[in-house]
Amino acid sequence: MNIEPIHNELDYTAARKQVSALVDLDPPRFSPEGDRLAILGLMVQAYEAEHYPIDPPDPIEAIKFRMDQQGLKPKDLEPMIGRRSRVYEVLNGKRKLTMAMVWKLHTGLGIPAESLIRQNS
Repeated sequence: MNIEPIHNELDYTAARKQVSALVDLDPPRFSPEGDRLAILGLMVQAYEAEHYPIDPPDPIEAIKFRMDQQGLKPKDLEPMIGRRSRVYEVLNGKRKLTMAMVWKLHTGLGIPAESLIRQNS
């Protein structure tokens, strides 16, 4: 198996094309093609993480997204944030999240703490 490292955009584009072709073949795991796909996929993922990082979402948008996913209403956040008026203050950006709120939202709704801690300027 001859696999070259990804040093630049040209290498990255070539590796992505190979990954795409291998995905279309749907090779069995542990086959030579399956191993090649696994290795190339990891290389592409590492290159993308370094050169195309994705910032975590805005904390309020993360909360609203999870509320939408789970069909929650502001009253459902009261155990994690406090009184309903405080929930609305947080959701409207009038009040910042405290670490206690972050922890409760993280454990209660499964929102990554990194997303909740991030503060907008």
